[in-house]
Amino acid sequence: MTYPDIIDDIRARAPKLRGRLLANQPLSDLTWFRVGGPAQVLFTPADDEDLGLLLAALDPGLPVTVIGLGSNLIVRDGGVPGVVVRLGGKAFGSVEIDGESLRVGTAVPDMRLAKSAAEAGLDGLAFFRGIPGSVGGALRMNAGAHGGETTDVLVEARGVDRRGALRVFTHAEMGFAYRHSSAPDDVIFTSALFRGRPGDRAAIEAEMERVTAAREAAQPIRERTGGSTFKNPPGGKAWQLVDAAGCRGLTVGGAQVSEMHCNFLINRGGASAADIEGLGEEVRRRVRETSGVELHWEIKRIGIAA
Repeated sequence: MTYPDIIDDIRARAPKLRGRLLANQPLSDLTWFRVGGPAQVLFTPADDEDLGLLLAALDPGLPVTVIGLGSNLIVRDGGVPGVVVRLGGKAFGSVEIDGESLRVGTAVPDMRLAKSAAEAGLDGLAFFRGIPGSVGGALRMNAGAHGGETTDVLVEARGVDRRGALRVFTHAEMGFAYRHSSAPDDVIFTSALFRGRPGDRAAIEAEMERVTAAREAAQPIRERTGGSTFKNPPGGKAWQLVDAAGCRGLTVGGAQVSEMHCNFLINRGGASAADIEGLGEEVRRRVRETSGVELHWEIKRIGIAA
């Protein structure tokens, strides 16, 4: 699909923009599944001010979507209308440490956050080593792994809302729950403040190695995948329900339920976004029929069908 080019209109509305605007930019290479159509406009802002300038200038009816590392994301085959924002560069990729606090840009990978904390001798953030996303995604979904969650270490988050205003959210205002934040949907997070606790660097690094080894042994991390597909239902494990429904190894087109870990979907090569999403929906149907449990997507799905 090719969308109408609206970049000239955006630049007319916001002539002082310094970030990069690209029309009909393919998004498949920006996701771990390697599927999906283009963004009508892909915007990479220069900094918070630049992001605010764009958001304030856009027509309120124009959709704005944010993507990060693309590790927990399906971009549908028809692409994403409107503006897709992807943060990057020094403005959103820095880690600053002050005592027990870490000020982190939301484009920073979770694994880098864990490493930076360990190098500073700060304990409590090693679990981020097992999360294959970025800090922005961790804030939005209260990402967690290996007994830790974002809510355990977050002090505050900063972002820019659709009016272009800078917003600061305390921990309480984030409204964290299991794999969820109730912060306003129109806020694009740009940085976060975390707090660790003093620890032994060697012990922290050993814990990170344990997390890495466990992840490599149990998850198909070398495949084209999107991480955990479904949230764990209360009191249960999504993978066990998927397995009990006979879905391990199930395929739709070029997509397959992983044989290694059946809460992971993989692109075996040549899969479309429709194949992957359709497989997920078939898994949900079979689990519902066999157990009565309604699985909910953990992977974010954006865009329109082809």
